[in-house]
Amino acid sequence: MIAPSGALRERQAFDQGVEIWRSWGFEVDLAPDFDQRWGYLAGTDAHRRQQLLEALKAPEYRGILCVRGGFGGTRLLEEWQWPEAEPKWLVGFSDITSLLWSYAKYGVAGVHGPLLTTLAAEPDWSKERLRQLVTGETVAPIQGQGWGGGVAEGRLLPANLTVATHLLGTAHEPTLENVILAFEDVTEAPYRIDRMLTYWRMLGRLYQVKGIALGRFSQCEPPPNVPSFSVAEVLGDRCADLGMPVVSDLPFGHDGENAALPVGLPARLDADQGTLSLLSLDQTVEIQTE
Repeated sequence: MIAPSGALRERQAFDQGVEIWRSWGFEVDLAPDFDQRWGYLAGTDAHRRQQLLEALKAPEYRGILCVRGGFGGTRLLEEWQWPEAEPKWLVGFSDITSLLWSYAKYGVAGVHGPLLTTLAAEPDWSKERLRQLVTGETVAPIQGQGWGGGVAEGRLLPANLTVATHLLGTAHEPTLENVILAFEDVTEAPYRIDRMLTYWRMLGRLYQVKGIALGRFSQCEPPPNVPSFSVAEVLGDRCADLGMPVVSDLPFGHDGENAALPVGLPARLDADQGTLSLLSLDQTVEIQTE
């Protein structure tokens, strides 16, 4: 268990999350001095980077659980090289997108799913889904609102839209060919969502992918008494004309059900039925990057 991003603020929720993992039969070790504070970060970059490095290299660990999001993961990627080590699950979402996407480019799948500080608030089915995913059991499809356009298959890349946008053009941007993008976000006004998606379009990135799965965009309402599109209207305007399957209102993201999704493993997006399902789960968690 490491804190690669923001400083811990939700101690009770964190303790509850650790106990849930232990109740599943896992041994959970806390990284030394994980609850440091350096401004809004959980310690200096060197301290947080060392936590990640030691967890990756330790052969006794099969997974790395992230404490919370916030900001800070991207800072660890400056001049970063993933070490040669046995692949292991990296679990988290929100700011952890930066590490998940970089790890996927290196060739290892992770889990875009509840953090230690958010797990206790998940409904039972979501907790069970996370357990099933990391133990290699069958995971049920999730249901959303299909926009039509048929079915797409590809490697699933779930992400926080804001964090993923700031990886574009860097050495840690994974290939987007034959990919299903799955986006969520929080506290971003509709015009900022518009700006980010327009940037993806202008770079040509959205035209490379096979399909788009949209989760929850929470607390993204426009300011009161200011003329604006809704976030749903922005998503429709920026995604509906891409000529590919799109499914919205899927149960993942902030402030509600956050269905665990693998990063980099094969998935099927059915925009007629409104479902996102996994095609297979390689228990070695190694994936092909080409």
